[in-house]
Amino acid sequence: MTVADLTQAVLDGAHGPDPSALSVTSAFWLHHTTRLPGADVTYRNYYVLLRVGEVFGACSFESGELDPSYCADTSGRTLSDVLRSDDPLPVRIAALDAYLAAVEPHHTTGAEEVILPAGTPDARARARDAAVAGLLDVAEGTKVALIGVVNPLVDAITERGGICLPCDFNLRETASGIAVSQDMREVVDAADAVVATGMTLSNGSFDTLLARCREQAKPLAIYAQTGSAVARAFLGFGVTALSAEPFPFSQFSARPTSLYRYRTTE
Repeated sequence: MTVADLTQAVLDGAHGPDPSALSVTSAFWLHHTTRLPGADVTYRNYYVLLRVGEVFGACSFESGELDPSYCADTSGRTLSDVLRSDDPLPVRIAALDAYLAAVEPHHTTGAEEVILPAGTPDARARARDAAVAGLLDVAEGTKVALIGVVNPLVDAITERGGICLPCDFNLRETASGIAVSQDMREVVDAADAVVATGMTLSNGSFDTLLARCREQAKPLAIYAQTGSAVARAFLGFGVTALSAEPFPFSQFSARPTSLYRYRTTE
């Protein structure tokens, strides 16, 4: 199964109601920056968000990939219209995420709910990334490919005895000085297990990553703000674990928020 296969199945009604019966009630665009205390890296994040009923479909994107003027033209459209369109991929991923989350919100699935504590941005980021790392069975010396670098997650992997093999298009080294590869295939092939961000959905690399992990029978955990309900649809089809964090994300609040952990026996 690929993302295109999933999209077509949704359009064919295989996952619930006809997406032409569900409309986007609001569309918005976020530019968010973060620099944690003591860090010398500023994270620059961009998100497209589509609200459908009680849920939000979310997708991150690269700088300059999407103009905020899209918001004016997207509210009121049906999800079917967006999914069938030639809109930028992040908008279509957000629409797919909104559909799947509307049909089955994370809090109704029986997934393990992890409450991130109230606190400072760095404390909440470390709690979030410890929850993600907890999805992996990281024995001493386990090589873990990390696709999409988040420095607290690098630390969470190494603190468990793992050897982190980071890959990111926008970084050259982690805060702890580990060299960052630009080649996803390189780190996946060298790893025992793989952790990847939902950003792989928005940049089109998810299908390639999924296929490579399937071919090599390597566990693949996804930590997703982007496309968390989309990634959930691949549990048992190459994705072995998922940390799903629906909007509003932890970085936008100092109060307790929830993420949802899923595991398969694959």
